[in-house]
Amino acid sequence: MSWKVRHQGSPQAVEGLSAQEILEGLADEVWEPIDEVQGPGETEWTALENHPLFAEVAAEIEPPPPRHEEDEARLDMNPLIDVVLVLLVFFILTTTYAAMQARLDSPRLEINDPKPAVAVDKVLEQAILVTIRMEDGKAVTRIENEVISPENLKAEIAYRSRAAKKTNILLDADRNVPFGAVAAVQDAAAGAHMGKVIRVLSKEP
Repeated sequence: MSWKVRHQGSPQAVEGLSAQEILEGLADEVWEPIDEVQGPGETEWTALENHPLFAEVAAEIEPPPPRHEEDEARLDMNPLIDVVLVLLVFFILTTTYAAMQARLDSPRLEINDPKPAVAVDKVLEQAILVTIRMEDGKAVTRIENEVISPENLKAEIAYRSRAAKKTNILLDADRNVPFGAVAAVQDAAAGAHMGKVIRVLSKEP
């Protein structure tokens, strides 16, 4: 007695098999319970799990695990993280260099100089006086003797520049003032589009 077996819906079938061979194929996972069989005298294809002769064996076979298709749209974050780290290092280096450059390039007017290039009073005709002093361990910034908070520096400098029609800053800072306070004034002056920041060093050591 010859049997035919085919994979579910396949137009091709394996012929000339015995029922025992089909049972062994099921046990060896050559055939799956959903594959179809046609026995002698049968005109329709029947799933092995539904055929009376093979249903019991097919029921004991565990179904194959569902196929997991990898999502092609998945984003690999590793290259992105590498780029971000490189940019972070670049920005740290450029910021450090910019701070050093600002410190090196800041103009200085030493009042200890016996022959200053320009007198302070002359400079004040075109400059706004900004002083920084250490008080109670903190750097206190004043514009024309008025205490100004760091976050208001840019706005105050811009306002006083327009009101007094002065385009420069005369910066008088103690020698022990942290450079960050001086740099904040320089940044605020640049943001307010001032012309120059002229540095005056105090007489205190």
